[in-house]
Amino acid sequence: MLATELVAARIPTSRSLMVVLHGLGDSMEGYRWLPSMLGLPWLNYLLVNAPDLYYGGYSWYDYTGDAGPGVIRSRQLLTAVLDQQRERGFPPEQTFLFGFSQGCLMTIDVGLRYPHRLSGLIGISGYVFEPEKLVQALSPVALQQRVLLTHGTQDALIPAAPVRDQIALLKAAGINLEWHEFVKDHTIAGEEEVRVIRDFVTRQDNRAQTGAPS
Repeated sequence: MLATELVAARIPTSRSLMVVLHGLGDSMEGYRWLPSMLGLPWLNYLLVNAPDLYYGGYSWYDYTGDAGPGVIRSRQLLTAVLDQQRERGFPPEQTFLFGFSQGCLMTIDVGLRYPHRLSGLIGISGYVFEPEKLVQALSPVALQQRVLLTHGTQDALIPAAPVRDQIALLKAAGINLEWHEFVKDHTIAGEEEVRVIRDFVTRQDNRAQTGAPS
């Protein structure tokens, strides 16, 4: 079981949810700013800690060695988290999966395998784990998922060029994916980038609320 904390929406009847996955060495504490920065009173947030300790924070998978076992283990744990939220009354079609860096990788990996259509997948400054295998393992609803990915043109930790190739592969497989680049390093580029995220979340939540086709 992963450690989680629900930050309730200011509108208590809302069932819209964003599951937030941090990056390497961080924790849920690093994303307590997100609700106020996005400024969406109808959105609940589920902050999640990765399973492995890493220099005062947490890790989703082994960064320096074989990432595979950790990714698979974290995939299973996060799938269980999504299932638990569905059982608690947060409909998948009103649930977003959001992640930065390692959390971005897990967002893509889990979201495109998840058997229920989510409101949206949001990944920042990450990459795709084994993209060819992912394309072969897409869920029956993967082509209905809506994906927003952002990256920095000056990211020295995860250079943009190889990620662009992975994005092209996902798009060729039919994934509905928005790709935005910002002049930034391995970080979130302030209000400029937050505005893109906010607009995406608002659009997708409106679709869910109105029953508009994906």
